[in-house]
Amino acid sequence: MEENYLICEDSPEGIFTGIYEAYAMRKPHDSIHIQVGEEENLRLFAVYRHISPDKEKSLRVSETLERRLGPEAYVELCCALASQDREKGEAVYKTVVCGFKMRDGRQVMGNLSDPYVHKVFELARNVKNEAHHWKEFLRFQELEDGTLFSRIGPKNHIITFLMPHFSDRLPLCNFMIYDENRRVFAVHPASKEWYLVSDVQTDMERFEIYSENEKRYQELFQYFCKKIAIKERKNLKLQRNMLPLWFQEYMVEFGE
Repeated sequence: MEENYLICEDSPEGIFTGIYEAYAMRKPHDSIHIQVGEEENLRLFAVYRHISPDKEKSLRVSETLERRLGPEAYVELCCALASQDREKGEAVYKTVVCGFKMRDGRQVMGNLSDPYVHKVFELARNVKNEAHHWKEFLRFQELEDGTLFSRIGPKNHIITFLMPHFSDRLPLCNFMIYDENRRVFAVHPASKEWYLVSDVQTDMERFEIYSENEKRYQELFQYFCKKIAIKERKNLKLQRNMLPLWFQEYMVEFGE
């Protein structure tokens, strides 16, 4: 049986468009695979097809998924799509196929005996756990113009899960969160809706020019954290377990 590989953009819109095209092919789903990005070694006797993101097709798929699989399963699928795992497209696609075959598609995420459903469950859990950690460990710093700025380096694409949390708590503030791994800015103007900005050439040094109050409070906070530490009870192994080292790079209290 001929294998068909749909190469999609690494985004929810790209993968949802791939799912739309997979169903439009009207071929057995076992012979269709969704692949995120190119691969180094091409398979023999396989047909590769590049899929361009289509907003209308993506919207139709997302509406269908939310209607037939329910909002809870839809959120799980979206969380899985935010993962850095390269196999997420295939896992989400085959989970959708599994859900559409069930009498009640809303129960699809309970079918953990299916390897693709289990994969989606694990990916979604990993993404949600990381987003939860960043809500605790993210630090804003006040720039010279009064804007609050935070630089993060998440493993997964979780910035869209962070913005509703902080925009709800800082509705009257101008703030930005920058994902340096994906070069994406999440911008929140005061009293307005937040939005994403990507593929922008900018001088990052401008975001290291802090206000005088920020410099003073950073110094005080670092001094406070050092003074309350009990040298005899210092346990770096436990600290790394509760707060992994790769988070500390982005936290003010661990600065020089």
